[in-house]
Amino acid sequence: MPKRILQGVVVSDACDKTVIVRVERRVMHPVYKKFVRRSKKYAAHDAENSYRTGDLVQIEESRPLSKRKCWVVLSGPDDAAPGRRFEQRATRGGRNRSAEPAPAETAAEVSAEGAA
Repeated sequence: MPKRILQGVVVSDACDKTVIVRVERRVMHPVYKKFVRRSKKYAAHDAENSYRTGDLVQIEESRPLSKRKCWVVLSGPDDAAPGRRFEQRATRGGRNRSAEPAPAETAAEVSAEGAA
C-alpha cells in the first residue's frame, strides 16, 4: 500500500526534531448538508529543525519513530511555494491582534506637534 501524503500548517515547533502539523479537511454534515472543517494534529519528524510555526508543509507516513510520531516532513514553503506562510487565525470570541496595523501617531504626539 502506498504511503499517505498530507498537507498542513505547522502549529508548534517547540520539541526537538519534531513539529506538530494541523491538517484540515472538509466533510459534509449529515443533517445540514453543509461543508464543515475538521482538523487533526500530527507529530512529524523534522531532522534539521528547519520548519517554524506557520509554515505550510507536506508530511508522509513512515515507520513509527516514537510513541506518537509516525510521519516525516517531506517539504516546506522553501521547496514547494516560496513565501507561503499562514498566520494564526483568531480564536472564537477574540480578535486577531496580529492583523491590526500599528497606530501611526497617538493623540499626544499630534497635539505636541501642533503646539510646536
